[in-house]
Amino acid sequence: MPNVLRWLGSAVKGIRSFGYRVPAGRPIVGVALGGGFARGIAHLGVLRVLQENEIPIDLLAGTSIGALVGAAYAAGTTLDELERQAIVTHFRDFGRWTISRMGMATNERLEGFLRRFTAVTTFEEMKIPFGIVATDIVTGHTVCFTKGPVGPPLRASCAYPGLFIPVEHQGHMLVDGFLTEHVPTESLRHMGADVIIAVHLDPGQPAQRPKNTIEVIGRAFSIVQEQTPPRWLRFSDIILEPVVKDIHWDDFQKTPELVAAGVAAAKAALPEIRELLKRPVPGIRSEREQTIQLPAAATATAAPAATAAPALAAEDIAAAPKAPLTPE
Repeated sequence: MPNVLRWLGSAVKGIRSFGYRVPAGRPIVGVALGGGFARGIAHLGVLRVLQENEIPIDLLAGTSIGALVGAAYAAGTTLDELERQAIVTHFRDFGRWTISRMGMATNERLEGFLRRFTAVTTFEEMKIPFGIVATDIVTGHTVCFTKGPVGPPLRASCAYPGLFIPVEHQGHMLVDGFLTEHVPTESLRHMGADVIIAVHLDPGQPAQRPKNTIEVIGRAFSIVQEQTPPRWLRFSDIILEPVVKDIHWDDFQKTPELVAAGVAAAKAALPEIRELLKRPVPGIRSEREQTIQLPAAATATAAPAATAAPALAAEDIAAAPKAPLTPE
């Protein structure tokens, strides 16, 4: 029996290796899907345009709602099915109010919600190499999951601090990935992407006063982020920003408008994306087919956002989009 299990494991790895190859001379393209709760439905419009125009997606990574959309898409769920489900989604589908010192709700239902779309339960089964980004609330580090079960990392990436209880997984106490990678571009670079298409959902600055605890928390995070240029910007080759500012963070019924916003942003960026695909690749990769190899460890922990990497240049700071945060 042990020999059979080892053979099966090798067979699965072989299948993944065969499926995760990139033609010679073409850069490895990664798509980073940012957080934004219901506004993340705009990701479906972006993915549809890329798919219809045969823009390759060799790697995919998601934060928060981007992790949910990315997991379903990487597993092979059709965009039509994702749109049908999005418009009938409610908070009770993935969240349950509870009494806890660590949060007001649990998102344990999120794992069952994903099973509505796919029977895939591990990263190894994904049709597209995929990473989920969460934040270790103890260390302040990013944790990117690319191996093992999908459910716990997905819940962690969507565990908005103050609303959802943190998720304990693989020795980490985890919360929403937006705290360290609002758009998971840095994790995509570590996964091996040469060209990164970042999808950023900027909700703008709400004019009305916050009406409940969650909106107060969200506004507080927005104010903090406005004081610091976003780190994810430096790892992006092109940034798509669907116009979703007028749509409330939990308005899933606005699915058609959100998808249309994603479509418009992606279509406008197509010429620039096609130019990026012409970027030369280094050395022997220009002559031979490439095989994507994800990090060997189940988790890859990046340095804290406050200390890693050199400071942004003045021109980057001036150009950095401001991104007020809302519940993811």
